[in-house]
Amino acid sequence: MSRALPTRVWAPTARGVELVTPTDGARSAMSPTGHGWWEGRALPEGTDYWFSPDGEGPFPDPRSRWQPHGVDGPSRMWTARDHDWVPSPDQEVLGGVIHEIHVATFTRGGTLTSAIERLDELVDLGVGTVELMPLAQFSGEFGWGYDGVDLFAVHRAYGGPDALVAFVDAAHARGLSVCLDVVLNHLGAWGNYLSRFGPYYTERHQTPWGPGFDLDGPDSHEQRRYLLDVCRHWLVDMHVDALRLDAVHAIHDDSDTHLLTELAQLLPGWEERTGRSLTLIAESDLNDVRMVRAPETGGVGMDAQWADDVHHALHVALTGETQGYYADFADPAALRRTLEDVFHHNGTWSSFRGRNWGAPVPHDLDRRRFVVYSQDHDQVGNRARGDRPSEHLTDAQLAGVAAVVLLGTFTPMLFQGEEWGTRTPFRFFADQETPERARMVREGRAAEFGAHGWEGEVPDPTSRGTLEDCVLDWSERSQPRCSAMLAWYRELISLRGRVPGVRSGRRQRAVRLGDVLVVVNAGVALVLDLAGHALPADVDPTAPATWADSPEGTPPGGLGPLLASFPTGDGGDAVRVFGWVDRADD
Repeated sequence: MSRALPTRVWAPTARGVELVTPTDGARSAMSPTGHGWWEGRALPEGTDYWFSPDGEGPFPDPRSRWQPHGVDGPSRMWTARDHDWVPSPDQEVLGGVIHEIHVATFTRGGTLTSAIERLDELVDLGVGTVELMPLAQFSGEFGWGYDGVDLFAVHRAYGGPDALVAFVDAAHARGLSVCLDVVLNHLGAWGNYLSRFGPYYTERHQTPWGPGFDLDGPDSHEQRRYLLDVCRHWLVDMHVDALRLDAVHAIHDDSDTHLLTELAQLLPGWEERTGRSLTLIAESDLNDVRMVRAPETGGVGMDAQWADDVHHALHVALTGETQGYYADFADPAALRRTLEDVFHHNGTWSSFRGRNWGAPVPHDLDRRRFVVYSQDHDQVGNRARGDRPSEHLTDAQLAGVAAVVLLGTFTPMLFQGEEWGTRTPFRFFADQETPERARMVREGRAAEFGAHGWEGEVPDPTSRGTLEDCVLDWSERSQPRCSAMLAWYRELISLRGRVPGVRSGRRQRAVRLGDVLVVVNAGVALVLDLAGHALPADVDPTAPATWADSPEGTPPGGLGPLLASFPTGDGGDAVRVFGWVDRADD
């Protein structure tokens, strides 16, 4: 027999709230319990229901765990199961390899259940954490997920909450941690009924998506609690191991304790309760190391943050593209600066922003606190055609950038299919439930590209064909070039795991000699040609002349044996990986 679960909702300005059950059309009055909360009769699991404040609506539960009928339909009673989960693997998320996936395009099935079928391939590759793009219920059947409106619910097209339970268990059983992308800075435009229940938003703070959450007003406790409970739900109730917090620079909070800091302060208690290590990763555009500093030292308290500047510098060095925000990375020093010191804009002028931006990263700060990549959903999907680097770069160039990311001092992240050099695009797509909404999305996307200086025809984001064009073709891996690339990625990840010092998080050194890039980590030395040509035989990472233009001179250490190389196809090597005996502390 299904157990009965309480029904509760926060509606502080309502004079009355009714619980509505659509199967029988029954309406029952809910009782006020204080501080704006209302409680109704308990309902068995699996029961559909709505709330009607002051006779309006009815509307879905703002804390709905399951929206099987979409964002406008009734909620369904669901709770996390009581029996034992498969425990999380005993490993750190940071320092290992993260693999970002989008559920609807990761497999032809497009669900969390079908994604389980490919987890063994990630294990075989050497991945430690699988990162899911947002799962929160959004309007329409398909999209990227950053316009979710039911922040506690798993999108119905992905299989709903039971499918996530099964996915997390399957990942943990294979030794994989699970990271979930969570959006706390805004809700989507359609199906968002929060304001029908209470003063969740304030005109004091504006975001690119409209008014921001009221997190710092005199009566903002419940609004803050709402977002904190979203995080607790995924980490504690659903057993996810890490959260990637989207665009935290758009979370406006002028209170004494920022929402993110309060979240970080809650984490130890959740870890004690669950017996698991939990990780918070921020996507921040601020280039400010305070994001990963502890609160007691004046920091925000995040465990790590994405470092977009590394991607931008690599992209410009390999492709020569300098439109939009890439313009500043045409600076010849950008690549060395980002590989050594994370941020290119570290208090310097940003032409894209029209002001000085960022702050320096101390040399002794653990570099594993920065997640870097050569591909991700934004940097591929925000191109007009969603074209992958593999459409423009040679395999030798792809191999070189893979070595920089996977054998670097940071926490590396891959994007689905990158590991075999897929040419399957990843485009922006967003299904809409009415023609008018679809028109608005198409026009908005075109205007966004024009504002950023991108060129090219933008595929219709509301077309299912646009989604289907982006579904990974796993059969590609049997092609000779893809098979060779996959073997290279496996070799690099294996080296990352077994060569002492690579995962130390110590600051690395880099120098660029024309097209030749030399990067020295605590465990390896990389030499690669950015143009994918054969390396000169006399490039020596230990030679003082190599580091003549480096501000700090030759890195202290000695060259070890050749560990790996990637050929150009004409008898030379485009990439060489040597062991490195680090003597920085001698």
